[in-house]
Amino acid sequence: MHRLSGFVFVLSLLAPHFASAQHAGEAPLAPILAAETRQFDFLLGQWDLQVHPKINSLAAMIHGTPKLGGTLKAWRILDGAGIEDEIRVVDASGNPISLNRALRIYAKADARWKVSAVDASHGRLYQSSGQMQDGEMRLQSRSSDAEGKPVITRTRYFGISADAFHMQQDNSSDNGETWEEGVLTIDAKRTAATASP
Repeated sequence: MHRLSGFVFVLSLLAPHFASAQHAGEAPLAPILAAETRQFDFLLGQWDLQVHPKINSLAAMIHGTPKLGGTLKAWRILDGAGIEDEIRVVDASGNPISLNRALRIYAKADARWKVSAVDASHGRLYQSSGQMQDGEMRLQSRSSDAEGKPVITRTRYFGISADAFHMQQDNSSDNGETWEEGVLTIDAKRTAATASP
């Protein structure tokens, strides 16, 4: 009972703050958000994608290089504290290849972005983290390949402008000793300034 009364007391101290934020019409989290929460704003809106998976020369000789496209749309969530986005990849005939959704939030205590993604096409969940460095957003994640072997993936967003950006993923199967670069690259062109779920 003593614990409950202490909680009620603390809540009563905070109540005026919540009430004033609501009456002022501001998002409750707006005053406490770190400036870094704006670093992924370049993703906001809608985008056309050109998707380039790395194909070894033998496969390319036999099957040709696949022409993949897609769309990305991203919007703000959680009172501005995070961004949610969805990427759809299709083949040249418009057949679906991949569908992914990600939640991106800046963890002020860690000074890093935390990203949780769902790959609906393959039933997988991914976690990555990273930060903005030298004008590029750089993330890293650990997962497993199709055979269950550990893989580190590093992703970087670069060449960021108001209407375009590029993304590249590199993989390492030896805990970062060596990297296979450009396993996946994406060129994005903006089609709209805003998007919704």
